[in-house]
Amino acid sequence: MESIFVTGATGVIGRRLLPLLLARGHRVTAVGRSAEKREALERMGAVAVDLDLFEAVAVGASVAGHDVVVNLATHIPPSSVRMFLPGTWRENDRIRREGSRILADAAIAAGARSFVQESFALIYADGGDAWIDERSPIRPVRYSRSVVDAERSAQRASERGVTGVVLRFGAFYGPDSSQTRDMMRVVKSGWSPLPGSPRAFVSAVSHDDAASAVVAALDVPEGIYNVVDDEPLRRREFVGALALALGVREPRFAPAWIARLGGSLGEILARSLRISNAKLRAASDWAPAYPSAREGWPAVIAALAAGK
Repeated sequence: MESIFVTGATGVIGRRLLPLLLARGHRVTAVGRSAEKREALERMGAVAVDLDLFEAVAVGASVAGHDVVVNLATHIPPSSVRMFLPGTWRENDRIRREGSRILADAAIAAGARSFVQESFALIYADGGDAWIDERSPIRPVRYSRSVVDAERSAQRASERGVTGVVLRFGAFYGPDSSQTRDMMRVVKSGWSPLPGSPRAFVSAVSHDDAASAVVAALDVPEGIYNVVDDEPLRRREFVGALALALGVREPRFAPAWIARLGGSLGEILARSLRISNAKLRAASDWAPAYPSAREGWPAVIAALAAGK
């Protein structure tokens, strides 16, 4: 049993992670920025704290005495449309640059055993049909450069005696994601929500499988790990599986050049990323419950139908 400090505890991954940690007997301290969120965390069985991640002294005091720090804090724009608007990623960049650095410093000062940092697998360079692993080149764009800063914080923790683990998550999908609901609306209208070639690969991961990967990450050696489904799908298969689960016809794809209208975000979303999860699977007992989105999409639709 260990004492674990979790940021981003009320997000789509964090709120799945906490019950898994508590079920294993860990003592969990979780950050909640509103009274309502803190009450929800306490009902789960965690110790809830109100904390400004940019206040280094307060962060250090809160992290002291914990064995593990898990940083899942992000500030993702609330809709797919707003993702493309100027300035909407500014707060997320600050969290990844300053917040991650402050938390890593606190973990080092506390003598924590491990520091787990969320990251983003879509920073890899376009790989075409080739498999991508953690040694493959990355190519961040303007809105994702802060991901590299967050990863450096975990690396610095490793250099100071803490096991720094970076989890590069694939494209999330799940019933409580606004981006997933946006995708569903577009597919129902007869169009693919994804830019780029229908033959390009998508590497995704369900919210549930991402949360279980965080648990697995508590006991892996330091380093970077991809967290994606076993089988990346080509875009046509990915959106086709969603259409099938929704009971609508397979959507049409817009011309590939449309992605350029979305600037750097459109470019990164159009990349072909056939990402392997082999490193995490070899280092732990983690295995995704949904081998691919073919199995994952029906589960998402069923959860929505059940009101979950």
